[in-house]
Formats: sequence, C-alpha cells, structure tokens
Amino acid sequence: MTKDALLSLFSTLAKVVQFFVEDTDFNIKSLSSIPDWLAQVSQLHQQSILEINYIFCSDNYLLKINQEYLSHDYYTDIITFDHRDEISQPIESDVFISVDRVADNADDLNIPFFNELLRVIVHGLLHLLGFPDSSDQEKETIRSKEDEHLTLYFKQFHQL
Repeated sequence: MTKDALLSLFSTLAKVVQFFVEDTDFNIKSLSSIPDWLAQVSQLHQQSILEINYIFCSDNYLLKINQEYLSHDYYTDIITFDHRDEISQPIESDVFISVDRVADNADDLNIPFFNELLRVIVHGLLHLLGFPDSSDQEKETIRSKEDEHLTLYFKQFHQL
C-alpha cells in the first residue's frame, strides 16, 4: 500500500472515532491527532473501526455507569462497551473515560496528564482488539502493547 493510500485510509477511519464530553469541562480540542493514531493501531492489529465514541466524563458520572451496568461500586478510569457480536467484526464501541481518575493517576505516577490520557485511550482500544488484562501475564502483555503504541504516537503524531 502506498503512503498516500495509507494516509487516505487513516483519514477515512479517523472520521469514525468521535469525542464527546459529559459532566465535565474537559477540552477535547487537543485530541485532533488521536483518531489517526487509533486508526493506525487498529490496522497494525489487522482490525478496522466502524465507530468508536470516546466519552470523557467525571468520576461520579463513570461511577454511576459502573454501578448500573457492571454492578461495581468503585471508581475506575475507563469502561469500554463493545457493541459487536463477534470480535472479527469491525470495532463498534462506546468508551467512557473519567478525566478525574486520569488526572489522579497521572499525579500518582508523576507523569503528564496527556500521557496518561493516551495510555487509557489506547488501553480501551486494545481491549477491543482482543487483549484482556485479567491475569498478571495479560496485564504485562497489554502494558507492553500500550508502551509500543504510545511510542508510535509520540514518534508520528505528537507535534512538539
């Protein structure tokens, strides 16, 4: 595939990754390069994206979703709803991310908010690509994939 064809493909795929804000004043304007990056990540794993809606919200908003849909009574940074019947189908999903939790995690890890946000965003996509994180080995694998794709982002998409 030529570079122009690949860029066209990424551009087309990027249109199906959308960002929304609920119950927070998070500014999504800084995320303009994210859809192209996610399209590339999905292509690297031989998968396509039909639609992914990333909804950035508060801790309390995501806690209510966690309680209502998963019967969990605790804060989390991300909840991913996969709307496909089979993993072989193009990705169709809603991904909820607590910007409060991401900010707290970034502070705890002493890293920039944006870096932690990218990790959480790609973490959700990796689940949709078939990477679980239940066991220690699975957590190690998904963390390695996160690192790999974060490196890709900062090399190709991040404008310093």
